[in-house]
Amino acid sequence: MSEQAGNLRVLIVDDHPVVRAGLTGMLAAEPDLDVVAEAADGAEAVRLALELVPDVVLMDLRMAGVDGVEATARLAAAAPAIRVLILTTYDTDADIVRAVEAGATGYLLKDTPRADLAEAVRLAARGETVLAPAVAAKLVSRLRQPAAQPLTPREREVLALVARGLANAEIGRELFISEATVKTHLVRAFGKLGVDDRTAAVTKAMAQGLL
Repeated sequence: MSEQAGNLRVLIVDDHPVVRAGLTGMLAAEPDLDVVAEAADGAEAVRLALELVPDVVLMDLRMAGVDGVEATARLAAAAPAIRVLILTTYDTDADIVRAVEAGATGYLLKDTPRADLAEAVRLAARGETVLAPAVAAKLVSRLRQPAAQPLTPREREVLALVARGLANAEIGRELFISEATVKTHLVRAFGKLGVDDRTAAVTKAMAQGLL
């Protein structure tokens, strides 16, 4: 891939070859952007980024093996000057927060128009935060919510056993507490997580990295 002096250098990461080709074509049409390489997964992305030192890594989120969040965290630790711009189809709260906490400079969705994507790359290269409108709205909404009470160690233990498929009586025997106490811990955990049942509690706790 040819490069021009002074142009911004971009590494494209996506596990779908057609998507990579499309993104490369879109960005190659911009006179000030050069796509220096493509990667099919997070591990390859980290290797190429450290070797080529692009200005911006356009990173897919969900990939087999090392995913986009883990690759972003590795790059943030090893080469913080390289900006990572997440480009994904997923806009769930958990995905957004994980990516931002890992060190992503921005978070865009794959329906972003070409001109907006190119401008986002330029802004990310300058260190500016770039968020899709829907993503920005979700982050603002999340920040406005009152901080949730953290789960106690015992509540996390109970939920971990629920995740293993144990019934309340079995959890009580495992932890040497009464079945009524197990129910009390579950009710409190439900309230803190904002859910109404065991499955939702386990799912949300896992999404938040609590289990």
